Amino acid sequence: MPDGSDDPRQLSRRNLFKQVGVVGAAAALSGAPTAEPAVAQTSGASPRREALETLTAAEGETLEAIVARLIPSDENGPGAAEARAAHYIDRALTGPLRTSRTAYADGLAALDGYAQAKKGAPFAKLSASDQDAMLTDLEKNVATGFTPNAATFFNLVRTHTIQGTFCDPYYGGNANFVGWDLIGYPGIRLAVSADDQRMAVRPKPVRESAYDNVTFTIKGGGHGHQP
Repeated sequence: MPDGSDDPRQLSRRNLFKQVGVVGAAAALSGAPTAEPAVAQTSGASPRREALETLTAAEGETLEAIVARLIPSDENGPGAAEARAAHYIDRALTGPLRTSRTAYADGLAALDGYAQAKKGAPFAKLSASDQDAMLTDLEKNVATGFTPNAATFFNLVRTHTIQGTFCDPYYGGNANFVGWDLIGYPGIRLAVSADDQRMAVRPKPVRESAYDNVTFTIKGGGHGHQP
């Protein structure tokens, strides 16, 4: 585990931003899905789930459980579940991430099989601590039954979970801008004043998709953005 921590829950939020870094955060915030390159269940009302576009119901349930562990809701705010990162992934698997569809089908099935063998239940039915243990086994590449290996699947899902949590909401994630709020991203800026550049005061957040901004509409040519 990074930072020498023995607590698998520290896999997620504390180390996430170190791993993402400036370049990774910028890519995530740009919202552009890319090809493929943890962590506690929280109480409270579950976020609304949209109809699945690509995944089966069983796959969707497992993926929802994974993303909730990778970037959890905690004292710092909502996490990947509330950001609807799983919806982002499911939606993107019909388009920009379509080449990952087989990897998800095989990996989610392998995770459920591994969880069943080790803990006696599918991943989504395990306790928080057991889910943490399963994801830690994947990250450390000791889990069996994965093609080509467990760490590859773990890194795939983590990458896409980060994208879904911090992307422009147009792409299906970052619901209610919870990802941007988490990292203090103020939103799109068409102009930056001298006061803004001094960064003495936190800028007022602009909670708007870039694609909803009037500057992204081409007027007069009939080629405006169509969500």
